[in-house]
Amino acid sequence: MIRFLSSMRRAPHALVVPLAGGASLLLLLLSAPLATAQDPIFKLDPTSRRVVDLVMDSAMAERLPNRSILSRALEGVAKHADNRRIVEAVRRRLISLRTARTRLGNVSDDELEAAASVLEAGAKPEELERFRVRPQGRTELEAFTVWADFLTRGVPKDEAFSAINKLWQDGADDATFHGLWTSVQADILQGLSPGTALQNRIRETPQRSPTTAGKPPEGP
Repeated sequence: MIRFLSSMRRAPHALVVPLAGGASLLLLLLSAPLATAQDPIFKLDPTSRRVVDLVMDSAMAERLPNRSILSRALEGVAKHADNRRIVEAVRRRLISLRTARTRLGNVSDDELEAAASVLEAGAKPEELERFRVRPQGRTELEAFTVWADFLTRGVPKDEAFSAINKLWQDGADDATFHGLWTSVQADILQGLSPGTALQNRIRETPQRSPTTAGKPPEGP
């Protein structure tokens, strides 16, 4: 069986050259050796490449964003991580994507990826459920992106969730989340502890009236 990753990366180029008498010569320029030399994913050993391939196939079969799996693999290659850690990372991303969709329902691929990053940064799966009910047209992408960044910067997990959840329930828009992130990041760079920076800035964030609860996304 032709695997998804392989077919995605090794499509040969073809040239049709007309010959005298109307005949044609089909020249296949096999690009696999060139792809092997140029494509970072081929720096993995064959067994690890096959695992990445299988994980991507699983994501595609489950209608999960398999680009997120590939991105994890390429990130590991770029950081010169060993093959074992790269394989662990792509498997963990698949599990995180599954969990995110179970908790949030059928949201966009971008939101699923952001939610998976939140989980991998240390958030609890049940915390995602607080974001399942939302007004039509509202997206969690910015909230999740800021949340994950806070966790990676060392903001205590409970404090990060409390702040993001409060803003979300109060109806904060993307600009509010981004403004909070910018301010907290600046304070951390100035030497303030991540938790203190967030607590100080969340108190300064303008309050909004809570939005009317919408219909939760349908489950997978």
